[in-house]
Amino acid sequence: MEEAVATATTTTRRIEEPASLTGPASIRHDMRAAKIVWQREMMRFWQDRTRLIVSLVQPILFLFVLGTGLSTLARGATSGLSLRTFMFPGVLAMSTMFTAMFSAASIVWDREFGFMREMLVAPIPRWSIVLGKTFGGATVATLQGMLILVLAGGAGVPYNPVLMFTLIVYLLVLSFTLTALGVVMASRIKNMQAFMALNQLVLLPLLFLSGAMFPLTNLPTWLHVLTRIDPITYAVDPMRRAVFEHLTVSPAVLHVLSPGLTWGSWTVSVGMEIGLVLVLGLGLLGVAIAEFNRDE
Repeated sequence: MEEAVATATTTTRRIEEPASLTGPASIRHDMRAAKIVWQREMMRFWQDRTRLIVSLVQPILFLFVLGTGLSTLARGATSGLSLRTFMFPGVLAMSTMFTAMFSAASIVWDREFGFMREMLVAPIPRWSIVLGKTFGGATVATLQGMLILVLAGGAGVPYNPVLMFTLIVYLLVLSFTLTALGVVMASRIKNMQAFMALNQLVLLPLLFLSGAMFPLTNLPTWLHVLTRIDPITYAVDPMRRAVFEHLTVSPAVLHVLSPGLTWGSWTVSVGMEIGLVLVLGLGLLGVAIAEFNRDE
């Protein structure tokens, strides 16, 4: 009788306890969890129309108000080329930067309201949550940048299919790296006010030192060094090179406005620039995963 009871108990436990996933099944399970987190980020983006509209205002102001105003001062030095055209890649990067970092703010929001705790105790690895958050934020930021691409004609940038595709690829790499940076920052911050303050402290120097608003030629030594250690510089420069490759400008104007990024006397290739941004993003993603795996 006792043996029968023991056998029944063991059978019941086997029925109640699901078999642990291993191999390809486990990977599919974890990637499905990451996909669900990604879908949640996309739903948030499409449902928040106010955020979508407000995030377009700042890039438009920089491009058409500031760009047009500065063009009246620099028209002689640029042979009539509007500074809106020069600033367009920088405005693209700016729209992506703010959207990517604000997407990471959802982690702090979820932690404040307890939803993050539910995600962390779910039977999924924490790296899948980080992966879903990072790629969700990168997708949202890239879509935001694509909305700015619609305004390319108003900035004097041609709607060339090759150029548009190239800019979208560069935007995706930049969005991934910036979202990973935001996730690292949000992994240990407990309230939204602290995150927003740190966000502004990090974003503004990165933006203004990237060459988004001014050429990187003839700079003082200290500013030259700072622009070279700013990772966003290595995303803005390839986008600007891509734009100017599809414009008809004199070599003198090209030398002033888009000379390419240099280390000493060596001009850094576009492939190396994008590779550096991507490697940095992967490194930040690893740091974010390590932070989430730490006990809270």
